[in-house]
Amino acid sequence: MTIQGFDTRPGEGSATQRAYQMLRHMIVTGVLRPGEKLKIDALRRKLDTGASPIREALSLLTSDNLVERIDQRGFRTAEISAENFQEILSLRCTLEELALGESIARATEVWEEGVVLAHHRMQRAKQAGSEMFEQRHKEFHMALLANAPSPILLKFCSQLYDLNIRYRYLAGNALDYRRRDVSDEHHAILDAAVARDVDRAREALISHYKMTGAFLAGLLGDGALS
Repeated sequence: MTIQGFDTRPGEGSATQRAYQMLRHMIVTGVLRPGEKLKIDALRRKLDTGASPIREALSLLTSDNLVERIDQRGFRTAEISAENFQEILSLRCTLEELALGESIARATEVWEEGVVLAHHRMQRAKQAGSEMFEQRHKEFHMALLANAPSPILLKFCSQLYDLNIRYRYLAGNALDYRRRDVSDEHHAILDAAVARDVDRAREALISHYKMTGAFLAGLLGDGALS
């Protein structure tokens, strides 16, 4: 089965891992709305799996800050707020700036080829209007950082990406990119990284994030994402 480009084929990984991946995707993409009560029986039927994997997956998602435990009463999806978004954006800029510098400093041909390939796949998915675009988008951003010798840092960057992208999905059609050429922004990041220009790559990356961040912050201020 595929949910908006997310592969959920049975038999791949444990039942808990599959439930975790599917629930994570549903929260990030807004299928499960902020503050929504997560009822085990309903999720069990929706995902066609057992109650135990659902409970274990929800516990894992609390560590990702995508799910909140409600005392002894169960779980709900994490709430959203302008303050939460600004913290996510600030942390993402700080940690990815660090990771990108480390990654470029250790640049190899293999890393460069991986970044170029990830960019190509992202662009191809965008041009085709593919459901896989968001997955390819994350793969490109993580490929840029992949050479950093800091697995914990990379894990945090991946988690922050998901927390940030959740706000973008919630914005939906309100997120109007007509005044921006996001493809050019991605090209600028790619070109600087391949040129091993740390300062230019960091500047392009942070500018890219802050432009989207300013728009989403405005929507939050207007209550458009509530």
